[in-house]
Amino acid sequence: MEPESPTTPRRTLTELLFVFFMRMIAATCFWFGMQYWAMLVGYSLEGRARFDLLDLPWRVTAPALAVLFPVASLGLWLAVPWGAVLWTMAAIIQILMYVVWPEIFGENHLVPLLNVLVASLYVVFRLALWLEGRRKEEKVRIDSP
Repeated sequence: MEPESPTTPRRTLTELLFVFFMRMIAATCFWFGMQYWAMLVGYSLEGRARFDLLDLPWRVTAPALAVLFPVASLGLWLAVPWGAVLWTMAAIIQILMYVVWPEIFGENHLVPLLNVLVASLYVVFRLALWLEGRRKEEKVRIDSP
């Protein structure tokens, strides 16, 4: 027998835009991760930032970000909640690096600003999806008159 209606509901425009947003952030996270790996193995910066040449604060943060960003990228691409959690961890590390300890990691105002912007857009999307879900629940209530 053929079902009369599809079993999966169609995604709304907000859901589609959210998935697109998550995938753009995923691509960016993957790029950041590859940049950190290139730095650590000596491929970029003419080999001056290889892991064995770094000072201790960079030896701690760079490998952590080199692992966090690609894994977060996978989670964001799949649009699963743990992807956003890992991205948040990486963003907090970067914000701390460039805002709290600029004397150690150097000054970079763009990275913290972009992290805050992306986090704000994520919160706006989640709020919009929550409101949309609430509106759907009100329409489908069984006990309504």
